Amino acid sequence: MALRFHNTLSRRVEDFLPLDPAGKSVGLYCCGPTVYDFAHIGNWRTFVFADLVRRTLEFSGYQVRHVMNITDVEDKIIKRVRATGVPLRQFTGQYEAAFLDDLQTLGCRLPHLTPRATEHIPEMLDLIGRLVERGIAYQAADGSVYFSIARYRGCGCKYGQLVNLNFDELRVGERVASDEYDKESVADFALWKARVPEDGDVFWPSPWGEGRPGWHIECSAMSMKALGASFDLHLGGEDLAFPHHEDEIAQSEGATGKPFVKYWLHGAHLMVEGKKMSKSLGNFFTLRDLLGKGFSGREIRYLLLSAHYRETFNFTLDGLAGARAALARMDECVGKLRERAAGVPPAVPTTSSGSAGGTHGSTFLTRFADALANDLNISAAWAAVFDWVRDTNKRLAENSLTPEGAGAALAAWETVDAVLGIGTKGGAEVPAEIQSLVEARTVAKQAKDFARADAIRGELKARGWLVEDTPKGPKLKPL
Repeated sequence: MALRFHNTLSRRVEDFLPLDPAGKSVGLYCCGPTVYDFAHIGNWRTFVFADLVRRTLEFSGYQVRHVMNITDVEDKIIKRVRATGVPLRQFTGQYEAAFLDDLQTLGCRLPHLTPRATEHIPEMLDLIGRLVERGIAYQAADGSVYFSIARYRGCGCKYGQLVNLNFDELRVGERVASDEYDKESVADFALWKARVPEDGDVFWPSPWGEGRPGWHIECSAMSMKALGASFDLHLGGEDLAFPHHEDEIAQSEGATGKPFVKYWLHGAHLMVEGKKMSKSLGNFFTLRDLLGKGFSGREIRYLLLSAHYRETFNFTLDGLAGARAALARMDECVGKLRERAAGVPPAVPTTSSGSAGGTHGSTFLTRFADALANDLNISAAWAAVFDWVRDTNKRLAENSLTPEGAGAALAAWETVDAVLGIGTKGGAEVPAEIQSLVEARTVAKQAKDFARADAIRGELKARGWLVEDTPKGPKLKPL
């Protein structure tokens, strides 16, 4: 089945046909973090969604060039720099490093390029210059340069491609200097902001005087430098569709005269414990907050991938506990497959919905691939996974799965997991005192002191370990 995505530009699900004439290469851009603080769980839903899109494209045989910008100059950043007295690069560097570390904690593949805004000022100035030359941008009395929506529309261009706007009811022509503004306003937005005392040392020279770029121009300049004037996919949260992405389209197409992006994908909002996330409500979580509560990156990733990207999702701590249980089911099944396949040369995982895993694996892969091809229907994809887990456990219990079959089933799972990015839980290191208790229990059983053996089992459970007796000896699992 061909890949299909919901394109915000057309408001419908479309077949994915890349711009590359050979149909192989794909340019993918995702709006990255504004590095003034740690990313919160709502941000992470978007970034995990972007990782799933990339992995699905690669699973489908495309060669992806994945770009994610780092916004390291912007209103909030300058405010924090002024408050802390820390130089700009030093201030943003700590949060950039934390973001990239957290990205890997969540099992996300690192983008091929992570351009910083501050390193692309010349490209931004060039883009602004072209807009000024075309008469679409103008310098105001304060020295700042603004994009004129009226002039843009006067050229026959459409402003409001991603959202429906009623220009009769909106304030066209007013100027907005801030990076983020009233979602109900349509106003000329700043491309270049003239230097003011509050900016401190954060400024650059330009043909229009000292200043700094507006937020919207940053993404246009970086994405087009990395992927060209026109590219395939642009991702982000639905809160960015207007004004940020709408402004990106206007300034990019206004400067080049070419279509900017073919497919726009937007992830829905995240609720936390049934409410909009807010520090005042106590439901505002960064990834590090959740790790501090004892949850793992893969448990958080699983929960973030449990609902369709266009559905508003309620993220809860109970949901994380459910993620832990679901992953334990998968881990147990995969662990048993590895035991059954021990000594058998590993089967080669496929990179797409091929025939790894025999008939059983082929059916699994086909269902999984078809689900994701249908606008990333993750619910149907997970249904395929857990049906496979159930059927595999049944075959293992019936002893009808040969070692070779187990190896093929593992290859099928590894193909699927290359898309999900869940992995399997690493073997927990067994403390020496726990291992001593296991050995003492074995001695008690050999002496037929079953009361003592049962008592040790209970003590192990109280310490967070479950012991199972297998033909190969006792097996420990952390609870």
